[in-house]
Formats: sequence, structure tokens, C-alpha cells
Amino acid sequence: MLQISTRAGAMPASPIRKLVPYAEAAKRKGIHVYHLNIGQPDVETPPAILDAVRNADIRVLEYSHSAGNESYRRKLVEYYKKVGIDVDHNEIIITTGGSEAIMFGFFTCLNPGDEVIIPEPFYANYNGFAVAAGVGVVPITSHIENGFALPPIADFEKVITPKTKAIIICNPNNPTGYLYSREEMEALKTICLEHNLFLFSDEAYREFCYDGAYVSALHLDGMDQHVVLMDTVSKRYSACGARLGAFVTKNKDVYGAAMKFAQARLSPPGLAQILGEAAVDLPDSYFDEPKAEYQSRRDLLVSRLNAMEGVFCPNPGGAFYAIARLPIDNADTFCQWLLESFSHNNKTLMLAPATGFYGTVGLGKNEVRLAYVLNKQDLSAAMDCLEAALKVYPGHIPLSSTTEHAVTF
Repeated sequence: MLQISTRAGAMPASPIRKLVPYAEAAKRKGIHVYHLNIGQPDVETPPAILDAVRNADIRVLEYSHSAGNESYRRKLVEYYKKVGIDVDHNEIIITTGGSEAIMFGFFTCLNPGDEVIIPEPFYANYNGFAVAAGVGVVPITSHIENGFALPPIADFEKVITPKTKAIIICNPNNPTGYLYSREEMEALKTICLEHNLFLFSDEAYREFCYDGAYVSALHLDGMDQHVVLMDTVSKRYSACGARLGAFVTKNKDVYGAAMKFAQARLSPPGLAQILGEAAVDLPDSYFDEPKAEYQSRRDLLVSRLNAMEGVFCPNPGGAFYAIARLPIDNADTFCQWLLESFSHNNKTLMLAPATGFYGTVGLGKNEVRLAYVLNKQDLSAAMDCLEAALKVYPGHIPLSSTTEHAVTF
């Protein structure tokens, strides 16, 4: 009998998408589903960047350079300069979404059997990319009680071995929304320099920082040879379907090696690069409106959640995600039950169980990730559904008074 590979068997299911069949079944029954499970913004993609594609004079849709069109890479140099990052266009490889940038980082900097440290909960696909690369993920747990702040550096030191080659962060963070401070980034710099580690920095949400300053890994002095920045236009311009990202590094050896992988996949999307180039020409004020909208949604979401009995949600400093602790027995069971067995006024909501964002087995069982990517009217209606659901869920577990409160950040 033919068998799939060990790698394929080890590949984890997406906690964001694995419940889609249940959502589809609910919709077939006429139930309206509010999607808070996935970071798909409802903010309109800027018409100007779509028009750039529509109006492009293209007779043959050719391959681009494997690193991406030079004109787009030069435009990105202008963009990065605005956020305090000094790079050359020959230090940028355009990728098929941020996902490919992450994969290039794994394939370029890590050997099978190497280990990478990631503060958990973390973006679930890091785990999938690690499986594909044959790399071991070593999670360091952050905690909801302090808003998922960076764990103490001593916790990192405890797990560093000769196999450790990199640390991955997402700043602002997906799935927690935590915004790492300058002090926390400097602490990561210290440990990377001391142990000669790469720092992979996923900065997909840099435009959406609400309660503090954005600090890039490439803002850290003395880290040029250690940093691999992974980027994407998906969330920045509400252009997830463009599948356009960037792999940025000043390390010439890493860049040269990544180019071999870029050449093997031929080139990044051509039409998307036209869109991306036009996006850099948007006025700086473009981000004011979506940022204010997401912050307003955050305030509504966090307020509603913390007003529910037994629920706690720290206040995210950035991105458009939050993790909430619920009085439930099992997040996976609860999220499936919402779609299979519950409706409130013929409506329900879809959440992502937090278990899929932890590397440590057993964590996140009473936590869910919520993406506040719906307008406030829909977001409020979704919270009505959640509040009603928690009152009738068979696996409801009241939290003790000692665990109902925590420090926000």
C-alpha cells in the first residue's frame, strides 16, 4: 500500500482553517457565521493599487527577475526608509506572500535537525514551515496574565543547545497582538549576539501599533548579520490575495543562498508586483483611517469580552488579533460546537482555538484567538452570540475569582 511521507503525516492542520467544513455546513442550514477566525480584513483594498493593475500596458505577462522586479525593490527601499529601515534593493527578495519569505528563512539558515526558539503562542504556520524544513520548534511560553509579554531571557537561556540556530518573533504579534518594546527587542539582540543566533522577524503588522512604538529587528545596532526580516503587503493594504511578500537581509551569504531558492521557484507574482509598486506611492496618511478603525474595533472587542462573566482578554498593543481566556473545558470542542450545535437569532461565530498556536501540548485549552476584522456592528453582534453561547455551552467551567483578573498591557 502506498503511504504518504513522514513529513506529510507530521504536518499540523491549521487552527485557523480546520473548522471551515463546519462553517460551510452551518451556512447551508441558513445560519449566518461571523468569521473572527482568520485575519482577512474587510477594509477596502485601495482602489489606486487595483487600478494600477487594471491599467497596466501588458502584452506578455512575463517572468520577473527571481528577486522581483528591480523597480519594485527600489520602491520598497523608499518604503522601508519611511519606517527607519536602511536597506538596498539588492538586500530584498520579493516573495510569494510572507509565507514564502518565512520558508526561505527556514531553508536558508537552518539544517534538518536544527532548532528554533519561538515565544508561544505563535503564528501556527511557523510550526508547519518547521516541519517542512525538518526543523525542531522549541517553544518558550508567554502568559495571558501579563498580556503575553516576552518571556524572561533566562527562559531562553535554559533551552539553548548546540542545535539552536534562531529565534523567531512576530512584532506586533499574531496571534496575541502583543507589541514588543525597545527593551524586549534589545534583550533579544543580546542573546542572539551572545549565542550567535539568527533573529527571524515577522513584521507584517508594523503599521498597526496602538499603544507603543514599532521597533524593527533592523533598528537594532550590531544585528545586521543576524536579522532576517519577513514581510508582506497582505494586511498592510488589505491585499491578502495578492500573495506578495519580501525577504530582507543584510547578510550577503544568507541573501545569496536565499536567491537559489528564489530561482528554483522562478519568480514572484507579476501582477502583484505592479500592485505593490503602486502601494508605495499611496500618501503616508493612507494608514490613518484603517489604523483608527482597527483600534476602535479593538476597544469594542476587548471591552465586550471583559464584561462577560469568567472571560479575560488583555488589551493588544498592535495588529488586529486578541487571545481571550474563556470559561470552557476545551477550545477545540467549543469552537466546533459553535458551528455545529449553536445559533443565536440564527447567527453564530467562528473562532480559532488557541491550542493550535501553542507548541507545548496541553496549553491554550481554554483560550481562543479572535481577529477583529469585521465592522463594529458585526463585531458587536458576534459578541452577542459569544455571550449567549457561553451561557448554554455544555462544557462551561466557571473560573475562580483568583483567575478572573490579570494585568493588562
